[in-house]
This record gives sequence, C-alpha cells and structure tokens, in this order.
Amino acid sequence: MGLAAGLRATVRHVVTEADTAIEAGSGDVPVLATPRLLALAEAACVAALESHLDEGMTSVGTGVALEHRQASPVGAEIEVEAELTELAGRRLVFGFVARHVPPVTGGPAGSEPGVGPAIGDPDGGTDLVVGGGTVERIVVDRATFLARAGVPAG
Repeated sequence: MGLAAGLRATVRHVVTEADTAIEAGSGDVPVLATPRLLALAEAACVAALESHLDEGMTSVGTGVALEHRQASPVGAEIEVEAELTELAGRRLVFGFVARHVPPVTGGPAGSEPGVGPAIGDPDGGTDLVVGGGTVERIVVDRATFLARAGVPAG
C-alpha cells in the first residue's frame, strides 16, 4: 500500500435537480441535499486513494462528521477537496472542505475574467465554503468484504 498523509483529490460537480433535498428525501427545498454533499466528500476520498491501494483492496466508509453551512442551488458548481490526514493501520481519516466555484464573468476581449458573487451566501458576502468535516474509511480486502456482506461473486 502506498498510503501517506497528504494524499488529496478534488471532485467538481454541478448541482442538478437529482441532487436536491427534495429528490433525496432529506428536505423540501430545491438545493443541494446534505446526503449528496456527503456523497461528494466520499467520492473525493475514494479518488485520493485511487492507484494507492494494493491489488484487490478497497476502502469502505465507517464514520463521518459533516457541517453543511450554505445552500447551493441547482446550477451551482461545487468543488470538494479531501486530504488524508491520519493513518492508523487500516483506518484512514480524511479532512474535507466543499466550496462554491464562483461563476466567471466575462470582461472585455483580452482582459482577465472577473469573479461573480458567492452563490448561496445568505449574508451576500464572499464566503464560498459550503461545508466541511471528516470522513473515516477502513481498507479492506474487496473479495472478503463482499463475501461477508453476502454479495455473490462475479
């Protein structure tokens, strides 16, 4: 296993109707659902481990602490960065932060693009952080894990 603290990855995602609290059943508003934010954080953790686990090994989620600070409407682009911060045997702990990717506004030809206001900031400020937290994962043998879960081979 080539694991070391500092491994990191970033995933980007544009919020769709399928990502909303309404669709997830976690609320009645058309904004990014907290369970979907968690799924994006998990995806960033998995991406950080890509090509660093031995053949036949995978990781599974075992714990999470998440703070969801801002709403993200349909069409907002979210960037989630996860970093491996702790290793203890097979136990891995990642820290993650999710941010709005500010919309780029076009300027005159040849000028540098500007940045629009933060999406979802209820105070109208420039805090782009959507949420953050930690994710714990355990490294397991894929075949053994699936057998114990009762998933047929193949």
